[in-house]
This record gives sequence, C-alpha cells and structure tokens, in this order.
Amino acid sequence: MAATAGLGLPPENFTLPGGVLDGDDTFVRREYRLDEQRGRPLVLAFYPGDDTSVCTKQMCSYSSGLETFTELGAQVWGISPQDVDSHEGFARKHRLRIPLLADTGRTVARAFGIAAPGIGLRRSVFLIAPDGTLHWKHVALFGARFQAVETLAGQLAGLRA
Repeated sequence: MAATAGLGLPPENFTLPGGVLDGDDTFVRREYRLDEQRGRPLVLAFYPGDDTSVCTKQMCSYSSGLETFTELGAQVWGISPQDVDSHEGFARKHRLRIPLLADTGRTVARAFGIAAPGIGLRRSVFLIAPDGTLHWKHVALFGARFQAVETLAGQLAGLRA
C-alpha cells in the first residue's frame, strides 16, 4: 500500500478482519472493506491498544456517542494492531457497539502514515466523505488525548453544508 492520499483525495482501499457486538450480544466477525462505505461518511479511529487506559476511554466515548454519528449518517470503525480475538474480549468487557478492526501487520497504519515504533501506531482519526475522499484528519503526536465526539460531529456536519 502506498502512503495515504491527502485531503480531498481518496485513500487506498483496504480490507481488514473485525467484528462488532450485535443486539443479541453476539460478536459478529466479518471482513470490512473501505470501498463498501462509499455513499456515507466513515470515521476511522486508529488506537494503539485494546484495554489500555486512554484507548478504552476513547472507544467507550465513541460507542456511547454512536447515536450522534448515526444521526449524521456516519459509521465509526476502531482500528488497532491487536487481533480479532482481543477485539472481541475488549468489546464484550466494555459493551462497545462499534466495529473493531484488526490491523495486525500495521499495513493500513503504514498506508495512512501513522505507524510508530514501540506503540504500533499513533492515535489518529480520519474522516472519509461519502464520495470516498479524505475530508479531515487528526494525528496525535502524543497519544494521551483523543478527539471528542463533538469535534468529530462538527466535522461530519460540515460534509452536509
């Protein structure tokens, strides 16, 4: 995969394994393809690790704010280097309602320019517009903070303007 596209350009397509808790508390595993989201906004939330302090707060925040994203027509995918089994345990423990994708080889993180030695990847958020182009991004220098639901909702609302 080549480096990610700049703002206003489409990132390279990718497919990753992942899963999400459904309404019956079943963790449904499947492949997630970026190009399948065309026609609606997508939030890609890259986080360093399942069940770590800041990552847990971030993913719980996005999961509890899911209605805000849904009202704006957007989906949210959490992406980290852990495998799908780890994601299932993380989702169950914290009742996460967003898909968690496994980038175990950090291929997608490298393509987005956020792979980092030691931690695996930099905490980052990318907003993909309905036309498949990169609309907005935030890449943290230090991973102790994350973008709030309200910040992301404001950026998503800008897609409708």
